Order: sequence, then structure tokens, then C-alpha cells
Amino acid sequence: KLMVDILGLEIDKINRKMSRPEEQGKTAMVLATKESVIGAIAVADTVKETSREAVEKIKKMGIDVYMITGDNARTAKAIAEQVGITNVLAEVLPEDKANEVKKIQDTGKKVAMVGDGINDAPALAQSNVGIAMGSGTDVTMEAGDIVIMKSDLNDVVTSFQLSKETMGKIKQNMFFALFYNAIGIPIAARVFFTLGLVLKPELAGLAMAMSSISVVGNSLLLRLFKPNKRNYISIIAPIIMVIVFTLGFIEFARFSSGMEENEIKNKPTAEAINVEPSMPNKVNGLQSKK
Repeated sequence: KLMVDILGLEIDKINRKMSRPEEQGKTAMVLATKESVIGAIAVADTVKETSREAVEKIKKMGIDVYMITGDNARTAKAIAEQVGITNVLAEVLPEDKANEVKKIQDTGKKVAMVGDGINDAPALAQSNVGIAMGSGTDVTMEAGDIVIMKSDLNDVVTSFQLSKETMGKIKQNMFFALFYNAIGIPIAARVFFTLGLVLKPELAGLAMAMSSISVVGNSLLLRLFKPNKRNYISIIAPIIMVIVFTLGFIEFARFSSGMEENEIKNKPTAEAINVEPSMPNKVNGLQSKK
């Protein structure tokens, strides 16, 4: 465009020749002097073998994948076809990438932006989650919320999987805290006294400690996370914890109730405490009258 507007050169002929390499995913560059066009060079970035696999995995998660690039439409479309991306935004200037992210957000979607160039920094900052590739510039990594140490899109998939696993544990731990309090507080308040369930303060403290252990133990199951593999232990363990600690609460309550009954049986009656000491006084009183 600059050659036509400023130098007034005719590039229609060379444009027709550039269409073929651009359709192959190459970026064509025109070489010219002030007087005429002297040739063109086509360059291309090699698409990594793992990129298509990563895009397919992301799609299976129900996530829409977009490609935002400054390349022309033909080149962008060719690259997108190689990796399986159907949503292509081409010929986007660096300062407009953030605006494109904003447009997607305005449709009600959450955006995770992946970038490695300094031109991607504004878009990374605009997105809900910025994912910077470790091979990128310092500015890009500073703008990203997550930094992928290897330049492999499969690690982006791993970050999504780990994020879902972590959020699952947070929700489970919140359930544990509410569930144990929902059981423990009414029992400690003697709501179920008629059912024989009473929780003494010392046992209530022990029960609360057990609930804290379950929360910490459930969180530590994240150490067993492995990419692209289902963590069955992490799925089954919370269910077992709920059953075990619920039964523990009930046993504590029954044991506490038994302790309280024994204390009541062994406690001296009020009459025994008041009458026995008074008998010698009565005898002494009779003797004095005599």
C-alpha cells in the first residue's frame, strides 16, 4: 500500500504472483526501488506438530478458539487450516488486538489470550486471563497472568486442566466446611439431644480438627495431578472423606452422650449433700436441751 500511495509503483502484476505463496501460509514481501518493483520474497513460520493436537483438545473442552494476526487474510486462513482453527481475525494492527479481545468479551464470553510478542501485551492485559509463552519478550511475560515455560500449546491445555481441577477442590473444600458445620453446630447445641446425640466441647473441638484435616488432605490430592489423565483417587477420596467423617461425628456424639449419662448417674443428689451434715447438729441440740 505504501508503494502505491507514496512511490506510485504498479504492483498488480507482482500481487498476482504473491497470491500462491500466501495461500500456502507464507508471508510475501515486495522488494522495490524508487523507480520500480524488483522482486518478492516469501517467508514462513513452521507450524509445530503439537499445535493442531492442542487446538483439538481445547475445542473438546467446549472452548472457542480464535486466531488474531497481523498477516493478510490468505496467509492467516492457510495457517488456521493447518491447525484446525475456523475463527480467524486477519490484518489486525498491534494496537487493535486489544480491541478485538474487547469485542469478544462484549458478547458475554471470557477470554484467555495466548501471545508471545511485544505487540500482544495490550491484548494480554485486556483479556480475562493472559497466557504468555516463555519464549516471548519480558513485556509480554509481565502482562501475562500465566507464563508457559515451554513454547508448546499443549501446556496451555494443561493449564486449563489444572485450573479446573483446582477450582473443583476449592468447591469441595467449601462444601466440607459448610457440611461439617451444618452437622456439628446443631449437635453441639443439643438440637438432637432426644436422639441421644450430644457433643461435649472437647470432642467438638476434636471433630472440627478432623474437618480441617479433610480439607487439607483433599487439597494435597492436587499433587497427584497428571496432564491428560483422570485422577480417580482425587474423585473417590472426597466421597470417602464425607462418609468417614460423618460417621466420626455421629460416634463422637454418641460417645459424648454416654459420658454425660455416666456423669449424671455418678453425681450425688442434693438431698444426700444437705441432709447428712445436718444430723449431728440435731443430735447435739437434743443433748443440750437435756
